[in-house]
Amino acid sequence: MRPPVSRPRPSGDGPSGPRSRAYSPDLTPPWKKPKPVPEVPAEPGLVVEEPGSGFCGAVIGCEAGTVTLEDRFGKHRVFPLEPRGFLLEGRVVTLVKPAGGPVRPTRTASGSVAVPGARARVARAGRIYVEGRHDAELVEKVWGDDLRIEGVVVEYLEGVDDLPSVVAEFAPDADARLGVLVDHLVPGSKEWRIAQSVTSEHALVVGHPYIDIWEAVKPSALGIEAWPRVPHGQDWKKGVCRALGWPENTGAAWQHILSRVRTYKDLEPALLGCVERLIDHVTVA
Repeated sequence: MRPPVSRPRPSGDGPSGPRSRAYSPDLTPPWKKPKPVPEVPAEPGLVVEEPGSGFCGAVIGCEAGTVTLEDRFGKHRVFPLEPRGFLLEGRVVTLVKPAGGPVRPTRTASGSVAVPGARARVARAGRIYVEGRHDAELVEKVWGDDLRIEGVVVEYLEGVDDLPSVVAEFAPDADARLGVLVDHLVPGSKEWRIAQSVTSEHALVVGHPYIDIWEAVKPSALGIEAWPRVPHGQDWKKGVCRALGWPENTGAAWQHILSRVRTYKDLEPALLGCVERLIDHVTVA
């Protein structure tokens, strides 16, 4: 029997032959390379799914390398514009910034139609007063765009004990209407009695039933089941911090709460109605 003939293997050969015939320059087998996917402009209203989280929603904004989606419940999520990052009708796609430039949200945080590029109106003589700084910051975050377009200034009072004298000093009239937002405005409360003493037809005092503006933020926005009940006689804000296991730093606690408010949908309806009434009151022709 003749011995088998030994043939030299070409340099670089693998089990299936020369590497140059089976592998790409980056050594990735061609059968493992991802197939090209279509690039789709992230136009407003386009409905896509982010497969990593399963979040499905319509495009409402696209800028700075990110896209903002809104689901059918009104919840917003921001995702990076990464290759092969989304599903469109079940197909993998790469979202890209539209040729026309950034897509900005089509609605304000209050739910009003956004007016891109609109300038703030010269401030009206009328005003909206709220009890404290936290109230003013929350109103600004949700209704700020609307208020600037309408030319409405919001100021805070540091409490309503002196409300009758404040209203008298302001002297509201048909050309300078006054609106006041009061916390814990329920029949029989101190705040209710003070509000009843304001009788000017050009001043509107409305309020929500919550002890503090904190409570007008929906618990779901903070990931809690409900706002804690604080025993009568205790500082309410510090009591809330203790009950939720937060440091008793009410300023830091409020900034955390405010950061979780993105749109009007994060607020209780009782507050929404009050603020809308006040804006209508001070902007009436």
